[in-house]
Amino acid sequence: MSCLPCVCISNARVGICESNSETTSKSEGTTTSASQTQVSSTAVKLDIHSDMASTSSMKPTNIVYELDPKCYQLITPIGIGYDGSSTVYTARHLTSGTTVVVRKTNLEAVKGCFAELRHEYYLYKLAKHECILSFHVAFAFDNELWVIMPLMEQGSTRDMLDYCFPDGFSEIVISHILRDVLQALDYIHKMGYIHRSIDASHILVSRSGQVCISGLRTSVSMIEDGRKLPAVHSFPAQAVKMLPWLAPEVLEQNVLGYDAKSDVYSVGITACELANGCVPFSDMVPMKMLLEKLNGTTPKLLDRTTLGEEIQQEQGVTDTSSSPVDSGMGDSGSPGTSDQHNPYTRVFSPEFHNFVEVCLKRDPFDRPSADKLLQHPFFKQTRRKTSEALQPLMQFVRTITETMLTKAHNNQDGEAGVSNMAERLEALQIHQSWQFE
Repeated sequence: MSCLPCVCISNARVGICESNSETTSKSEGTTTSASQTQVSSTAVKLDIHSDMASTSSMKPTNIVYELDPKCYQLITPIGIGYDGSSTVYTARHLTSGTTVVVRKTNLEAVKGCFAELRHEYYLYKLAKHECILSFHVAFAFDNELWVIMPLMEQGSTRDMLDYCFPDGFSEIVISHILRDVLQALDYIHKMGYIHRSIDASHILVSRSGQVCISGLRTSVSMIEDGRKLPAVHSFPAQAVKMLPWLAPEVLEQNVLGYDAKSDVYSVGITACELANGCVPFSDMVPMKMLLEKLNGTTPKLLDRTTLGEEIQQEQGVTDTSSSPVDSGMGDSGSPGTSDQHNPYTRVFSPEFHNFVEVCLKRDPFDRPSADKLLQHPFFKQTRRKTSEALQPLMQFVRTITETMLTKAHNNQDGEAGVSNMAERLEALQIHQSWQFE
């Protein structure tokens, strides 16, 4: 049974597309019952925006993506939605032979979040920027919403950190990534929206080195009744998982509210995440994290200048005065091949340290906007396109499909090993009893 007609009927126009190209006519003010339409041969298109079927900025103009699940062959699951209602797959578009991403959302398990779901894809379609993820088409089939999106082969920067760069990226890589992120944020802010969930998992990278941001479901508009609000007060829906990245003014929930500069704070936390490989404040309980942020505690980049001499001595580092500043690709582009990835020997530039410092100012009035932040001296080293700068890095990074297949294979081997060990333990026969003295 398709539950879509009762989902967004008040907010979106819903059209019925029969597989035999026949359409069911209906008079104005009436709805089509489920008994009139065979679910197995019907695809329901979500007309979220008036130009829903228009060509997106990331979609090849010569490919038409059909509104039929039979045109997409699912290959490998690569992710699960934050609420467990959706699963992301790589898939093959059978008509063109191209590889895409299919996000399937169980509409019966969305638990009343239909407005958020529609808001997310409305923004994806509304935004026309090369650094913001787009999608090709969206349609419903049975009780599932299918969204066909471009494939970002390398997955998220969080995936790349977890599987290839546990100690963080080199500075030049981070500068190019953050430049594209800030360009996307500047575009979103000028549209009148606050992103509210910038982190490494929402920064996607393609095989060619293109960087796009995602995670627009939690974004909030600052436009009300045709005018821009000075601040908003709503709390993000999935704030529990985003606590380390949220600005102090968002967590305070006071009468002053917050504005687009809260995203700049998230950029600062993300910069530390990309450089250090770990998330600041992630080892704290929420209450302590809140107190630390309200007291103005700011994370630091982990390098030789921020780590104490005592810790360096414990690690066996005696003379690091000649350690170079990590400001280029070189050997630092490959994981595990240079001391420049060691936090006790590497040195980030003063501009990078200052960039993080200004992003993480306690008072939002002291933080620059995304537009002004793009003029920071930290970005003087980004003289090439991001795709050109990240291309040398791609040779060391497996695609997200390869990573998921390897992970699944390892899990199967681990389960088999545990099973075999349990069988061997059960087969043991102990003839002597234990004696305790």
